[in-house]
Amino acid sequence: MTKTLSLPTTIAEAQEMLRNKKITALELVNVFIHRIEESDERIGSYLETCFDSARESARKLDESGDFSAPLAGIPYSLKDVVSKKGLKNTAASKILENYVAPYDATVAEALEQSGAILLGKVNTDEFTMGSSCENSALQVTKNPWNTQKVPGGSSGGSAASVAKYFGLFSIGTDTGGSIRQPSNFCGVTGLKVSYGRVSRYGVISYASSFDSVGPIAPTVDCVAKVLEVIAGHDKKDSTTVDVSVDSYSQLQLSDLSGKTIGVIKEFIDADGFDADLKQSFKHTIQVIKDLGGTVKEISLPLTKYAIPTYYLLAKAEASTNLARYDGIRFGKTADVNDLYQQYTKTRSEFLGPEVKRAIMMGTYTLSAGYFDAYYVKAAKVRTLIKQEYEKAFAEVDVIVAPVTPFSAFNIGEKTSDPLAMYLADIFTVTANLAGICGLSIPTEKVHGLPAGIQILGKAFDEKNVLEIGSVLEKQYGFSEIRKSELL
Repeated sequence: MTKTLSLPTTIAEAQEMLRNKKITALELVNVFIHRIEESDERIGSYLETCFDSARESARKLDESGDFSAPLAGIPYSLKDVVSKKGLKNTAASKILENYVAPYDATVAEALEQSGAILLGKVNTDEFTMGSSCENSALQVTKNPWNTQKVPGGSSGGSAASVAKYFGLFSIGTDTGGSIRQPSNFCGVTGLKVSYGRVSRYGVISYASSFDSVGPIAPTVDCVAKVLEVIAGHDKKDSTTVDVSVDSYSQLQLSDLSGKTIGVIKEFIDADGFDADLKQSFKHTIQVIKDLGGTVKEISLPLTKYAIPTYYLLAKAEASTNLARYDGIRFGKTADVNDLYQQYTKTRSEFLGPEVKRAIMMGTYTLSAGYFDAYYVKAAKVRTLIKQEYEKAFAEVDVIVAPVTPFSAFNIGEKTSDPLAMYLADIFTVTANLAGICGLSIPTEKVHGLPAGIQILGKAFDEKNVLEIGSVLEKQYGFSEIRKSELL
């Protein structure tokens, strides 16, 4: 590069620079590539890069001179469960270590058509099962704020890459909190969309009735811009709902006057909720009041059953989805001659401990004699939890809640205690059980690490959630803290 270039820290900044010819698309891509090459060895967010094709896409865009597409020239990454033709799609598992996607996921196709430029695939917990990114069989991703800490999971690579400005957004997935929790740990913004809002076609499944695909980005405005591109009905995914796509990026709310904000009593009183994080959350409640919002305490007593309900159902679905990775239909093949050994050795050799645990838990849940006692009962409780939320949203516009009961923890701290790891999802899994949307935004630093809140909205009410999130984001101004410390 022949000139010194400042790094845009939001999609809007980058678009302004590109359209006013303050920077070319190739220069913009090279700025981010340089950051990745210079710093990602320490963070470990990217599993595979595609810098040559990114530069070629940028050159073509510069030659056309047309930056009118919604995300033209904007560099981004994909969680390594989202298929992109010609790139590996490993789910961070040894069993898919050499698998190259033969087609594009609907989300990847939409982003390419929008002009966004892919820089590569980022790390995840294996088959998205985890809350720390330590379950990846390929590498451990570290938290950019403190490399002794986890970035959260399973979309830890996505959150860490966005926090460290290795791209202006990333696509993650959220099955029980896997977008919101790492966004919270890394001090960025992440959206769990309503079930059926974004296509899952071409995305490797964990638990099909819970999985959702959504953006992680520096700000609410960035998230909204990406959502406009990826949302919508897809005939390739029968679970998508034919609901019109709002103008999500037209965020005009200036305060919270006339808004009723619910606060869940059971979350505030939850065991293990760190005292300093609780105090930070109570400060947010006061900020909401200062901005003109009305705060209403609501009770959702069934939330105490959320963790067992979620894990019974999710692991059951996982055991079914993972049956295809047998070395015959998908995955590496163990060096054996016997068919029985083909299945057992392949899966025992190339699947990690958390994935094996999921298969065993899920298969047990679905087995004869236990199906009615566990799976059917959990499915009924899920319906009741969904009904509780529907009743709550009849009284409030959105619900504001903490994201996690504790700050980002040390790498290795919880790996020997799966239950302690599962409890990291205590505040997030209910949104997936209910199929509603939830936005995680950072607010301030606690214990020297990012802390934040999630804003939960009824199904397909992403616009309202984004509007309220934008107001709170501006009040806190956390993006300036992130910029000063991580840029």
